[in-house]
Order: sequence, then structure tokens, then C-alpha cells
Amino acid sequence: MTYEPHDLNLTDPTKGSLDFILYTEARLGIASASLNAEVSIETRTPHAEEWLSRLVRCEPNAMHCTLVEQEKIPALFHPCVKEDNNSPSAVSGSGCVCRRTLFDPEFGLPVVGKHFKHVGEGGTDQWTYQTYAPLDLRPEDTFSRFIVGRGLFWARTEKGLLSILPQRNALGYNIGYSGGGPHALAAYLTQVADTDGQNTAAGTLNEHAHPAILDWTQSSTADRGVNELTLHDLKAMQRG
Repeated sequence: MTYEPHDLNLTDPTKGSLDFILYTEARLGIASASLNAEVSIETRTPHAEEWLSRLVRCEPNAMHCTLVEQEKIPALFHPCVKEDNNSPSAVSGSGCVCRRTLFDPEFGLPVVGKHFKHVGEGGTDQWTYQTYAPLDLRPEDTFSRFIVGRGLFWARTEKGLLSILPQRNALGYNIGYSGGGPHALAAYLTQVADTDGQNTAAGTLNEHAHPAILDWTQSSTADRGVNELTLHDLKAMQRG
């Protein structure tokens, strides 16, 4: 889409109304990625499966377009080869490189599934899901448990809802070494512990990380298998 002055008409005396045009470049972060961190989910852990099970398929919208490269936007509208072997995203009638659009009904966040299927039987047939982390848990939600496994970070509320851990762009989380990722994660978990699970908004400054929680996020223990820390565990770390 190329802007020309006649394309934008904010007033129309004959209608007595205002018309607005919103223009955004996919993948440049104008719409959402400047605030929310992008998350890629490929590993099929039990928690990832739980999250995937509540997603709802939907028609593509502008937010889905921000999660794919510009040249891949048309694929958002193509059926999977398993639905139509003549799909523009089908490869030789049985392979597939389609995209699937969904949303998370608990947070309203867009999700794009990327399909990669080899031609024929017995080859690779996998989905990778791209979405945004929420910036906060839902209103009235209280943080109850932190979960990490295979590079994915989750929060569970006291009502049992599983969520991708709230995260801002450029404040990425990580574990198992001395660096910005473990610092950002420790700062967030410190905030949660300090507020008894009430303040779950992303974006805590790294210098607010409690030393004991930081020691844990930097340790090899945190990077081994699946780890869960309750709110009580985090507060116990602070007490020493």
C-alpha cells in the first residue's frame, strides 16, 4: 500500500462522519512488538499443549500480519494441504508451508501457526506457533506459580489459568548464565514476590532483582528439565 493524499479523507460533509485509515508495516513492530515480546513455541511440552488446546481458529486480521514476514502474508489466507491439496501453500500435493491463524480467548492475543510438512509420508510434519507475550495477567488474576521448561516461560494464576509469562520487548528472559536474560527474569519474579502476586505487569528494571532469585535464574539448576516455583518458594528465597 502506497500512501497518496487522496487516499485519506477524514471528513465527508455529505455523510457527516469521519473516516480513518490505519496503516502499519508488518514485522516493523509498529502495531505491537514495540511493547509486547514475540514468542515462538515449537517444543511440545505438556504446558505448551495445554496452551495450544484453548486456542481458537479465526480469520486472519491485521494483528496476524504483524507476526509474519510481509511476503508470507498471503499464506495466512491459504488452506492447509490436509484441507485442500490444491492449496497455493501445498507442495507437490502432500507437502505444505501454510500458515494458520488463531487467537487466545483468555488474552485476545493473535497466534500464527507455521506448518512445515515434507512431501509424502513419514517425513517431517510439524507446527511452530508465533504469538505475543501478554504485558500483564488478566484483571483480578493473582500470580501463583512460575514454570520454565525447554526455553519456555509460563505463569499460572491462583485460579489455575496458564499464561505465557508477561514480557516486554527488549527485556527477554533466559536462565542458566550471567546475562541480561536471567537478570530480566529475576527482576520480574522479584516484583511478583514483593507484591504477593498482585503486580504482574511486565517491564521491571533489572536492578530490582533480588540477589537470591537472581542466583537461581543464573544457576544450572534452573536450566535443567522443567522447574516450577510457587509464590511461596519465591518469598522463601527472599527471606534466605
